Amino acid sequence: MIDFHNHVLPNVDDGPRTLEESISMIRHAEAQGVTDIVQTVHFQHPKMEGKNVEYNFLCNEVNKIQEKIHKEKLEIKMHLSAEVFYLPNLVDISTNPLVTIGNEKYMLIEFKSNIFPFGYEDEFYKLQMHGITPIIAHPERYRFVQENIDILETWMNRDYVLQVDAGSIIGQFGKKTKKISNIIIHNGYVHLIGSDAHN
Repeated sequence: MIDFHNHVLPNVDDGPRTLEESISMIRHAEAQGVTDIVQTVHFQHPKMEGKNVEYNFLCNEVNKIQEKIHKEKLEIKMHLSAEVFYLPNLVDISTNPLVTIGNEKYMLIEFKSNIFPFGYEDEFYKLQMHGITPIIAHPERYRFVQENIDILETWMNRDYVLQVDAGSIIGQFGKKTKKISNIIIHNGYVHLIGSDAHN
């Protein structure tokens, strides 16, 4: 099982602060049957101001934790990518090796939770013309989706990939988000479930 949306690297974004906490998270993931974790560091999000999101630095951090995983005899393989905060620059940043997944074929994108992202359709279309499929992170948590779930059918018809957070399904983000996530699953509006684990 692959967990492609995860914030497990220590002290790089709003995930764990220590290596020990990271290893605890990885141990927990392995116990649940996860074999691969894609570390999706927040990218161009306001919370990342002053944080190092340079690709080579993050590769080195992944290598360090992979060595620790090996020493701990855990059977988890780490991969590096990003959870990209939506701005109308997705094509411009797509050459950065950090921001795409699967040999530059997919980009995991999150929106601001309470504001409709006007103009995103054109930016996503441009991405698709460059051979990159948008993966929309946790749509069940966006207010504009909660108010009009029909937008998900439009997204499915445009071949976007939709990812629901595991925490949403079990009520971690509140009753409304849990209800919406279950409707999304019931209607077949989901391709992937990710942990989006931070701790």
